[in-house]
Amino acid sequence: MAGALLVLVVPRGPASRGLLRNCWDFLQRKFQQSWPGLPSPPWGPALAVQGPVIFTEPANDTSGSKENSSLLDSIFWMAAPKNRRSIEVNRCRRRNPWKLIKVKNNIDVCPECGHLKLKHVLCGFCYEKVRKETAEIRQHIGKQEGGPFKAPPTETVVLYAGETPSPHNQGKRIIEQDKKRPSWFTQN
Repeated sequence: MAGALLVLVVPRGPASRGLLRNCWDFLQRKFQQSWPGLPSPPWGPALAVQGPVIFTEPANDTSGSKENSSLLDSIFWMAAPKNRRSIEVNRCRRRNPWKLIKVKNNIDVCPECGHLKLKHVLCGFCYEKVRKETAEIRQHIGKQEGGPFKAPPTETVVLYAGETPSPHNQGKRIIEQDKKRPSWFTQN
């Protein structure tokens, strides 16, 4: 026996209930008249969809015909769980010891700036200073060599105010800065 699907769009409210009931009775009588002698199918809504239209027509349809489209094309299908998760299961899942925030015992004070940081990890505030100093050194290299890709593959030595090159720095690229050496930038 083939099933039939009927979609009614009825506005909400107390006045629409009577209209819906009358339409439902009318449809039941008409279907029973059209199938005389056959047992009537169980009546009840099979699918109820309410909400704004969020689906648009397919953009790649160039023929303009709507014969191939069906009701199933305009439904947004989603997976639904077969059984409800109990409160105990949900709480066990959410409060799993692997998901809880761990207490950190390896926090130390940065000796340079005094901010809190993880042990054996560079301080974030000090890293910003290192990043700015490195960018400044790269600018000097770019000015000296005429561009970042024209620099020869030699070692670079950075000399700050009051420092002189040592004998083992011969043949290396020397960048001179007109300021005091930062305490975190050691001289090799």
